[in-house]
Amino acid sequence: MSNTFLVPPFVAQALPPSTNGMRIGLLGGSFNPPHLAHRAISQFALTRLKLDRVWWLVTPGNPLKENGALHALGKRMKAAREVADDPRIAVSCLESVIRTRYTIDTVNFLRRRASGLRFVWIMGADNLAQFHRWQDWQRIAAQMPMAVVDRPPQSFRALASPAARALARYRLPENEAGLLADRRAPAWVFLTGLKLNLSSTTLRNPDGSWKAPK
Repeated sequence: MSNTFLVPPFVAQALPPSTNGMRIGLLGGSFNPPHLAHRAISQFALTRLKLDRVWWLVTPGNPLKENGALHALGKRMKAAREVADDPRIAVSCLESVIRTRYTIDTVNFLRRRASGLRFVWIMGADNLAQFHRWQDWQRIAAQMPMAVVDRPPQSFRALASPAARALARYRLPENEAGLLADRRAPAWVFLTGLKLNLSSTTLRNPDGSWKAPK
């Protein structure tokens, strides 16, 4: 797929309401299905990073995963809105609208079209562990501050990963997490203290259908 996209004139519909100066966390993922850990991570980030909003970016499909069991975007969007259940969390299909599955395209688009907002990319420690496999990961890190939420037992693997080692000198102390949105990239922080083991994988049946959460 080409990295050059024609942006439809209705793209603003995919951007949640905001005002210049807002501090916004971006949590991307398949949300297949969305679950309470997504909300807990978002609320944790809102507090620790002193954010105004968190946007859930529901991807059309993860390039690093098998997407055969991926449910329709509309179903995942609807479920995500039901799970979010917080006025500070907005659900967006931006990546589908701009026709990309790559975070670098999303980051570039937001820097052009929402330059008055202060963004932080939020990811779990499991994603930091394989961040070096993302397309143009160095450019992502150079253009947007990042917050990594610890997800034991991934801690050691994440912090020993190629990306973590390459970006080590840009890591902020955890007690400065509230300043991250104001820092110029590259800058990142590793957030500890949120203990969650729930994942979308554990909420899927072998046939790809969603289990009812317990």
